[in-house]
Amino acid sequence: VSNAGVGMAGPLECQSLAAMQNLMDTNFFGLVRLVKEVLPDMKRRRGGHIVVISSIMGLQGIVFNDIYSASKFAVEGFCESLVVQALRFNVAISLVEPGPVMTEFETKLYEEAERADYSRTDPETAEIFTKLYLRSSKDVFTSLGQTPEDIAEHTLRVIEAARPPFRHQTNVAYTPMAALKHADPSGALITDAFYKLVFKYDTVLRFGLR
Repeated sequence: VSNAGVGMAGPLECQSLAAMQNLMDTNFFGLVRLVKEVLPDMKRRRGGHIVVISSIMGLQGIVFNDIYSASKFAVEGFCESLVVQALRFNVAISLVEPGPVMTEFETKLYEEAERADYSRTDPETAEIFTKLYLRSSKDVFTSLGQTPEDIAEHTLRVIEAARPPFRHQTNVAYTPMAALKHADPSGALITDAFYKLVFKYDTVLRFGLR
């Protein structure tokens, strides 16, 4: 089970390249290093199961989570490419894709975001992040967030499955979001929907979540 991860949220201009590289080294290359260690033996004995804790943000990018989403997209692409070869050796790969999970991980992330320096971005972007994003995000976690125990139960079911799924989403509230993306390959539908939720109907979104 590959579960190591760090988060990052905020305007792109305010994130250092060093911090971005550190995130990718943990979230993506940490997984790559683990798989490189365990896969050869699994292939030799023609059996094994690699379970990767991914994220719904590996399927759909979320505003102000550019680098974190990029790392999870990399995880998804890596596993999607590898799974076909792995199946030849009777090795299963499963991606567990949670939405928001209520842990100290998120608490720390938002505490850091609230006291960060936003002088490297324009005032409008800083205000969108601090006034719209942070407030709405807290409502999302309060209303849709799962407990770590719930994610552990989902992961256990994936591990114990007779035929392990390649992808397993833990939160049904995010199924429509994934469906929207597949419904329109041009990307216009999901982009327009998210734009309106963030910039036109943010009050309705927060009220609905509450």
